[in-house]
Amino acid sequence: MTDAIVLRAGLGVEGDAHSGSTVRHRSRMRRTPDAPNLRQVHLIASELLDELNEQGFDVAPGVLGENVTTRDVDLLGLATGTLLRLGSDALIAITGLRNPCVQLDTFRSGLQRAVLDRDADGNLVRRAGVMAVVLQDGEVRPGDAIELSRPPGRPLPLQPV
Repeated sequence: MTDAIVLRAGLGVEGDAHSGSTVRHRSRMRRTPDAPNLRQVHLIASELLDELNEQGFDVAPGVLGENVTTRDVDLLGLATGTLLRLGSDALIAITGLRNPCVQLDTFRSGLQRAVLDRDADGNLVRRAGVMAVVLQDGEVRPGDAIELSRPPGRPLPLQPV
């Protein structure tokens, strides 16, 4: 486990394959290589990892590609544009939901289906975390505080990015 990650404004996690100002996801690079990178930081709830472990998936923090693992933060309930201060300096803005892809099944068979659900109306619920962009540089360490600032105005629900 890493002692800290370094977030760079406008880029993402230093040394991460998804770091950059433009899109870095392989399939998106083929379609729109100059699109802004809205997936600079991936956050996932440790409660989801707990649930997946109870189902026998044997997942630890970081193995699903997430950069930051939270506890007691309703990530999926955040609005687009919510600001999160991570530790004392890093500032990120939530851009949307992670759209879990089939690559999860290459790690553990059935994992993609396990992070998808349906709500009472039958709508697809993506539970594989949220994505964000970095607004202010900073180091993030395990146990750092997370401070939320909700965006002004009417909250916009998260959509896949």
